[in-house]
Amino acid sequence: MKRQKLDRLIAAGGIAVAAVLVTAGALLTWAHVFVDNQVHSQLAAQKIYFPQKGSDSLADPQIGPYLNKYAGQQLLTGPQAKAFADHYIAVHVKEIGGGQTYSQLSDKSLANPSDQKLASTVQTVFRGETLRGLLLNAYAFSTMGYIAFIASIVAFVGAGVMAVLAALGFVHSRRAPEGPTSRGAPAQEMIKA
Repeated sequence: MKRQKLDRLIAAGGIAVAAVLVTAGALLTWAHVFVDNQVHSQLAAQKIYFPQKGSDSLADPQIGPYLNKYAGQQLLTGPQAKAFADHYIAVHVKEIGGGQTYSQLSDKSLANPSDQKLASTVQTVFRGETLRGLLLNAYAFSTMGYIAFIASIVAFVGAGVMAVLAALGFVHSRRAPEGPTSRGAPAQEMIKA
């Protein structure tokens, strides 16, 4: 095979890889935007607000350091959802349940069905854990969207690098000798190519 033809084939392959990477970058960007919009609109519809700055709710050392930066804001993002779930709901659920999990409380309630106070605590803890789980799902999807955004940048950069390499391959093919490639060619011929 002629050296020029080989260079052109490799450069054309580079263009194809660049096209695939541009397509992947576009799809990953679309995924990021879609996920971000969905998380935002779903959280906005819930109308959850962080406690106001200086409120007693933020005085707790298990809550304040994590939520002070969001004080008074509406919960709209994945990181906010995680902070609210882990450092507000979880703290209150633990307090309501006396440090016991929903499963532990539920087992006790089943063993003592006439205890209405315990049954009420079980329901409250269940609701809190459910809301916490939903907010953590929003955080998980938000994180996946952010990863898609990073991957899109990597894909676009990779496409740019491949396009430059392909262009250099086409330039090199014009300078390469027209003769066939040879494994046994002398070193000087290989250097000139």
